[in-house]
Amino acid sequence: MFYINTIIPSTKQVLIEKVKYLKIKSIISLGLFGIKTILFKMKKPILGTIILTDYCNLSCKHCAVNNINKVMYPYDAIVEEINKLYNEDIRILFFCGGETLTWNDGNKTIHNLINKAKEIGFLIVNIVTNGTIDLDVPEADVIFLSLDGTKENHDLIRGNTFDTILNNVSKANTSNICVYMAVNNINYKDIEPLCKLVSGTPNLNSISFNFHTPYKGTEWLSLTNAQQIEAVNSIKAMIKSGYPIFNLYSTLDYYLQNNWKKPCYQCIVSENKKRFVCGRCIEIDGLCEKCGYLFAVEFSLLCKGNIKVIFDMIRTYLKYV
Repeated sequence: MFYINTIIPSTKQVLIEKVKYLKIKSIISLGLFGIKTILFKMKKPILGTIILTDYCNLSCKHCAVNNINKVMYPYDAIVEEINKLYNEDIRILFFCGGETLTWNDGNKTIHNLINKAKEIGFLIVNIVTNGTIDLDVPEADVIFLSLDGTKENHDLIRGNTFDTILNNVSKANTSNICVYMAVNNINYKDIEPLCKLVSGTPNLNSISFNFHTPYKGTEWLSLTNAQQIEAVNSIKAMIKSGYPIFNLYSTLDYYLQNNWKKPCYQCIVSENKKRFVCGRCIEIDGLCEKCGYLFAVEFSLLCKGNIKVIFDMIRTYLKYV
């Protein structure tokens, strides 16, 4: 018995080796895409987002895209779009809402969609959620969980949900959860305490920041230039201090200086068979120049061949995806 136990790897060891293999495979595939994009100046996307529904169980102060039609898009149409994105060489997939985890079609749920996307061949499949619904979604590579500051400011922005979210986090032992904070002029001073909260909370593995993009009716939440500088410096200080931050240090000054190519052609959003380059804000005059989505900054710089960004992304993805 002892001999058998010493030569047969444990299930955990097998899973660890499988994860390492998939990470290496993903990095190689994404690296080749990046090289081709740089050499041939391609505008092909690598990251696709599918909107599953605009229905949401919250009404957050900064959101301008929820509960407009309250439509749950059908499973077959979503799978059709998943296949189209894959056939267009997109290999990173996000599922978003509204509230993503409210989506269903009969007995089909988000678990079925993630498994289908993995079966089709996507390298990374992530979801975005407000965290008020069961977070036990181990099929997702990363769950981006909206937490907009410490309790007082989060509840001011999103309603009385902070405690519910952390309770759901405490039960999600098999999920890879990254807190997703939208920084605005209410909560920008919460960056440091939220990083510390994430670092000290079991089942929270990392934190990612975006800055408020001023959709119509939410302009009052925009940061001043001084507030942006303070917020960026806080994020950089937290990265230097070793906190588990998903954003790339090398891109933050480009965001601050608004010195990056817009729109980001490497990202697309699909909703009900309609495509948007970079994001839905592309169709709103002047909004692209005020973009606060740091993933767009990062992928834009990555595919322009910025060496610091390339190595920064490899290090970050290996740690948190």
